[in-house]
Amino acid sequence: MPPSAGHSLPDALFSADAVREIDRYVIDQQGVDGFELMQSAAHAAFRCLVRRWRNCGSVLVLCGAGNNGGDGYLVAASAKRHGLDVQCVAVAPTDKLSGDARKAWQKALADGVGVLELAALNESFLDDLFASAGLIVDAMLGTGVSGAPREPFAAMIGRCNSAPAPVLAVDLPSGLNATTGAAEGDVVSAAMTVTFIGLKAGLFTGQGAAVCGEVVFESLDTAGSIAGSGQVPIAARRDWDSVMSWLPPRPANAHKGRFGHVLVVAGDRGFGGAGLLAAEAAARSGAGLVSLATRPEHVTAALARCPSVMVHGLIHGSELPSLLDAASVVVCGPGIGRSAWGQQMLEQVIASGKPRVLDADALNLLSGRVAVPADNHVLTPHPGEAARLLNCLVPEVEADRMAAARKLQALYGGTVLLKGAGTIVASEGGFLDVISGSNPGMATGGMGDVLSGIIGAVLGQIGDGQKAAVIGASAHLAAADTASESSGFIGLIPTDVIDALPLVFRKAEISPGAGEAWA
Repeated sequence: MPPSAGHSLPDALFSADAVREIDRYVIDQQGVDGFELMQSAAHAAFRCLVRRWRNCGSVLVLCGAGNNGGDGYLVAASAKRHGLDVQCVAVAPTDKLSGDARKAWQKALADGVGVLELAALNESFLDDLFASAGLIVDAMLGTGVSGAPREPFAAMIGRCNSAPAPVLAVDLPSGLNATTGAAEGDVVSAAMTVTFIGLKAGLFTGQGAAVCGEVVFESLDTAGSIAGSGQVPIAARRDWDSVMSWLPPRPANAHKGRFGHVLVVAGDRGFGGAGLLAAEAAARSGAGLVSLATRPEHVTAALARCPSVMVHGLIHGSELPSLLDAASVVVCGPGIGRSAWGQQMLEQVIASGKPRVLDADALNLLSGRVAVPADNHVLTPHPGEAARLLNCLVPEVEADRMAAARKLQALYGGTVLLKGAGTIVASEGGFLDVISGSNPGMATGGMGDVLSGIIGAVLGQIGDGQKAAVIGASAHLAAADTASESSGFIGLIPTDVIDALPLVFRKAEISPGAGEAWA
């Protein structure tokens, strides 16, 4: 199940430090007892456990040393009181517990939970414990931990991921960086993550998008404390349901001239499909007119596939300016290659000054040039292209996707969309949007070409790069999810996503409040 499926989640995403400060404010300034807050968190987690896994049988709870471990002990106590078969393992020695975590351990003991010290258990016993569990509760490592998990936590994370039982993660999966979504070592793969007080940004991008499962948020009645704490979000969570109202409604007397003329410049020899995918995606996303400038040998196939696109075969970049003059938005890069033909096309596109979406080889060509910022372009790199643009390594980009997107935006201006599960959109002033959700079926060639076409079409309709990128990425994911309902993930291809786009945009037309942002 994708993250946040079935649940209404807030839009504000916070860093781990900010959530800890909100927690501290609630306790120190508002007089809420810390142990009572911990009990509320544990009760919320247990409610989710019962709702999702009512007949799970044996519950294995793994507890660390800090407040996350305290949450785990109290979940075990709730399970015991409700008559469930509970096994609780202290991964961190209980003689090291202090404060509220120690109170939680003592309450678990008082409620009849038998707490097993990991150090006293042999491998065979642990094998049996994990094999017999119907559900595992991960309460080992919380938001205060950074770096790769050390032993014995790394070994226990490995056991969680090898066990047949699903995992309920308390606040976040152990091993995940709650701010960046990166994992420097082993990380628990959870079926559900119940998180508290503020949504952590790292749950929705990078590894977080892959390992959190269904994300459930519980404010613990602290929502009103965020303003008082002085903490501000580092990003906004977005999905199709939350942004489709950004599209303006179409009046009854609408005509094609009102919705932009998108020129797709794409498709060197051997890559004709890239340009056609971008052009057809633009046509399916509401562009009034779509033109495709490509190699002459691709013209016949393009017209046969999509006759509504005006196709032009170009031999040299000097033929492009007249087409650029007629366009309102340009999409440049899919399949243009890095030869002289592609370089000529990119030079003409940049010289035109037209609003533009730069993707694929346009970005690879940019990486070899001195960065010239512009305020009217949208760059859509995947992590490899982002690394080339930043002159760094891909692992450095993935270690902090949000920081990488900000750096790219500061360097190149405009709007930057960093692709990947939990797509990041960075715009002027360092503001970030995170597209909530992921679809493994999209891991195939051509999906990025479709995205660039969608963004180009939306940019031609609304003229706002940040909104176009967010709408485009959200619609792209929603179309992939729609297509996957019939085709599944394996075998999903870009044209399946294109075919689903009208269904996705239809939802925007008929939803209550459509066009509110433009009223």
